[in-house]
Amino acid sequence: ATMLSTMRRQILRSPALRAIPVRCMSVGLDAEFGSKLFTGAVADKYLKKHGESAELLANSEWTSKKADKVAAAILDWGKDNGATVYTHWFQPLGAAGVRPGLTGQVQNYAFTFGKDGKPLYKFGADELLKGETDGSSYPNGGLRATHTAGGYTILDPSSPVFIRGDTIHIPTVFISWTGHALDEKTPLLRAEQALNAAALRLLNALHYKVEGVNSNIGLEQEFFLIPRDAYARRLDLQMTGRTIIGKDAPRGQEMCDHYFAPLNPHALDCIKAIQEEAFMMGIPLRTRHREVAPNQYEMAPFFGTASTQIDQNIVAMQLCDEIAARYNLACLFQEKPFNNINGSGKHNNWSLGTSDGVNLLNANQVTKASGSKDVFPTILSAIVSAVDKHGDLMRASISSPGNDFRLGACEAPPAVVSTYLGDSLTSFLDDYRNGKAQGYAPAKKMLSAGCDSIATFEVPAEDRNRTSPFPYGGHRFEFRAVGSAQNVSFVNTVLCTITAEAFTEFAEKLEAGKKPQEVCKEALDKHWKVIYNGNGYDPNWLTEADKRGVWRIDSGVEATNMMGDKKNIDLFEKMKVMSKEELFARRDVQLQHYSGFVEMEALCFIDMVKQQILPALAEAGQDAAGVKKALSSVQAKFDAFHHEGDDYKKAVIARELRLETMEEARVAVDAAEAECPAHIWPLATYKEMLFLDATQDANGNTI
Repeated sequence: ATMLSTMRRQILRSPALRAIPVRCMSVGLDAEFGSKLFTGAVADKYLKKHGESAELLANSEWTSKKADKVAAAILDWGKDNGATVYTHWFQPLGAAGVRPGLTGQVQNYAFTFGKDGKPLYKFGADELLKGETDGSSYPNGGLRATHTAGGYTILDPSSPVFIRGDTIHIPTVFISWTGHALDEKTPLLRAEQALNAAALRLLNALHYKVEGVNSNIGLEQEFFLIPRDAYARRLDLQMTGRTIIGKDAPRGQEMCDHYFAPLNPHALDCIKAIQEEAFMMGIPLRTRHREVAPNQYEMAPFFGTASTQIDQNIVAMQLCDEIAARYNLACLFQEKPFNNINGSGKHNNWSLGTSDGVNLLNANQVTKASGSKDVFPTILSAIVSAVDKHGDLMRASISSPGNDFRLGACEAPPAVVSTYLGDSLTSFLDDYRNGKAQGYAPAKKMLSAGCDSIATFEVPAEDRNRTSPFPYGGHRFEFRAVGSAQNVSFVNTVLCTITAEAFTEFAEKLEAGKKPQEVCKEALDKHWKVIYNGNGYDPNWLTEADKRGVWRIDSGVEATNMMGDKKNIDLFEKMKVMSKEELFARRDVQLQHYSGFVEMEALCFIDMVKQQILPALAEAGQDAAGVKKALSSVQAKFDAFHHEGDDYKKAVIARELRLETMEEARVAVDAAEAECPAHIWPLATYKEMLFLDATQDANGNTI
């Protein structure tokens, strides 16, 4: 074990594998931003050569009337940027958790042969608008089979075409021959359509005329950057993204000294390179900072439309993963890669905007634009009712495998679905439902630092509540429970769909002659229980939540299975977002993904114990009885899991295997690590993985 470890480290520290210098962002906000994104001035330059302008792209009708001109402009743009390959770029069903599976793509050179046998460029409307592929080889929940495999990629005009390397990426949806959605994006676009129709209807009933409404999101992406040579000595990290065994380092996050600390120089070089490439593709990764755990970081963009932001987040995750390798680093997106320190989330900041730029969750903006004091409380009341009614779906939408270990601790809210509004907004809604309030003006207050040289400053009247899964933050709701490895398409499909249903129900009552205050009172009286402004980590809150009847689903497997309940089938069918078959497919794929993750983790545990840990303990002359017993228990439970055929029952056993059997087995292995001589222990330790500041040399290699 010692010789192999030494050889492995020598190979990984060779000059050939040291960080590759990449030119970092030095041009600020000038010409390079968005140069690889076909929109705005970039698109305008090339469309004008074909008698059009970028304004053409604002209306999706171009896909049926002028697609040839757009395709010709895209080809010209691609040739000028060295990109003569194209791909239809889509998000297969279940595209979450494992980075290479986040997108599907087949890359084709844009050429054909002329009569003389010489190659000619060819990229027209046919190539731009539609592609065909095998729909049965992706996760599909029974929607496709080998003998019924037809699947089609259709251009999504709401998300701009972009270039990466030599390839033009065309964002598309993925639809089966029967018309079923085989991807994550199609239901989101349908949900946005339902939200727009319902919002227009509601606002019209409130005498506020707008042309369109859409959801906007901003995603705070957390991740870890660890030494790649340490990563190479961890089968569990390579295969599953998390350490299934590993003794705590002597130091963790006890001193709170990592949060917002200066960025590690090697990590900073890597992040700069990620930002530069993202900037060229029009991805505004504006914020970067250290997070709470050692080696944990966060990047965040500006707000934007949900479908585009999700596309860009997926690209950014791929950039992080691939560029990190150039710097001898490994990027980890799994929600809980390390035990007993913070996990990672992807906070989904969600708001509703009109086509003329009014934020419907900004009380001052919407009251001024509408001239009505009823619009804001009506919108808030509808959202509160949606959260209470469909908390099970919100919980299911964040039931990623990694959230098993994250929810309820370490900066993640508990598995109780409630909303925080703050005392002043809660008081206003209470007064409004009882006919006492006329309008909401968010309060401000002035603070002093207590020294004359620092000017007094203004702050919101409400504090921040980081323990709520869905807190209101002044102009938005923040879905804090979302996992860092997730594709958030389904998260936002749920938010848009449940809000659309609530808006529709409110509109129907207003159209029937009820006053806004009456409609809000009826909803708030029924759903007030979901508002909780206290500490979500307080153990008493779990008891109180049960008494209130608020959705509390501790098991992600249970939450996923509830997606198929009649209430949820009726919701998605009524709002024309998903059919029963499409919803069941998503449920089944999510259950299969969970079981698949646990299977990989269990097999990694078995291999690591058999092939690395037991030989190391034998070399050290150390008693291995406890480790052997742990191995036997995992093997026995895994055998029971492996022979179960039903998706739900298998996932239930997988959860027991993961959270009970393997966690107990981990205790024995970690205890053995604590006693084993460091030069014999075969795995990279938490100390080696988590402290770049202390364990890297000048080349970014682990010391």
